[in-house]
Amino acid sequence: MRTKMAALVAVGLLTLGGTAACTDDDGDGAGSSGGGPRGGTGSGKVGVILPDTTTSQRWGTDDPKLLKAAFDAADVPLDIQNAQGDKAKFVQIADSMIASGVKVLMTVNLDPASGKAVLDKAKAAGVKTIDYDRLTLNGGANYYVSFDNVAVGKLQGEGLVKCLADKKAKLPLVADLNGSPTDNNATLFKVGYDTVLQQRYDDGSFMKGPDQSVTDWNNKEAGVVFAEMWQQTGKQIDGVLAANDGLGNAAIEVLKKDKKNGIVPVTGQDATIQGLQNILAGDQCMTVYKEIKKEAEAAADLAIKLYKGEKPAVKGQVKDPESGAYVASVLLPPTAIDKTNIDRVIKDGFVEKKAVCAGRFAALCEENGIK
Repeated sequence: MRTKMAALVAVGLLTLGGTAACTDDDGDGAGSSGGGPRGGTGSGKVGVILPDTTTSQRWGTDDPKLLKAAFDAADVPLDIQNAQGDKAKFVQIADSMIASGVKVLMTVNLDPASGKAVLDKAKAAGVKTIDYDRLTLNGGANYYVSFDNVAVGKLQGEGLVKCLADKKAKLPLVADLNGSPTDNNATLFKVGYDTVLQQRYDDGSFMKGPDQSVTDWNNKEAGVVFAEMWQQTGKQIDGVLAANDGLGNAAIEVLKKDKKNGIVPVTGQDATIQGLQNILAGDQCMTVYKEIKKEAEAAADLAIKLYKGEKPAVKGQVKDPESGAYVASVLLPPTAIDKTNIDRVIKDGFVEKKAVCAGRFAALCEENGIK
């Protein structure tokens, strides 16, 4: 029997104003996966700390390459490292960078506490700071560069509504598989998709099902969480709002065991190779493409100006819900991706056709007009 279950309460950020103009440099220089500094040791660099290499392909491959290309083009020395999901290592890397005399520090926090600790140390040392992709709550960074994350969530919600309509689902029970509770982006995604789905719950056309967050975006944990949801509802979930492709794939693996993959629509985000392949196979109904190249270029543009002693002109600002302070911000628009426009992600060079269309997916790519 289907019953309503309690929803996770999420608080969103208030986004004000427009976004700053971003550079459109198309440098495609190859970069490392975040192994270490460019230009030798010493002071006067821009430091970048990325969070891990497991929750999304971007942190291990895409962002290091794109950031390095942007800084190389400007001939600005860069030290880019990855915390590998370790909060203590995140702080240690920052301490080392600050001690070496970096002029600008760009970070993707692992959680608000360690993120704030790093920003406080940077501020005390006179280092300019940029929150990259994730806002550090109560952190007080000088700048914030990301996507409009509430809009990301709205696209996910709208995508699931369309997919359920395409399946002609009647009074569908929807489960939410949310991102990490310590990641403010996950909070914002949920604000976005809740605004879409809550309307359906209120008018009685959808039923609200299980609603749970996944610690640290851990895909293995997501599989356990969704398996519990699946059993608790008597395997009656009709749609899954998964906050990214990794969580979506975890749900799909559970659904496969009962041959419900492709029958129960699942959303995603990040336009990963795995997510795109799941869409081609019919197991995932949509993902959200965030043009990381533009995000990396926008962040690099700010960092380079700060490095040169300039004050960047940024029109947008976001309110930190913890401190109440406004942070100068650049927010970029996301794009919904399904079978009809997967080629957009390939044509943009975000993923390679040979990676997406490998093996058994070659025929599916041809069927869907991916050339």
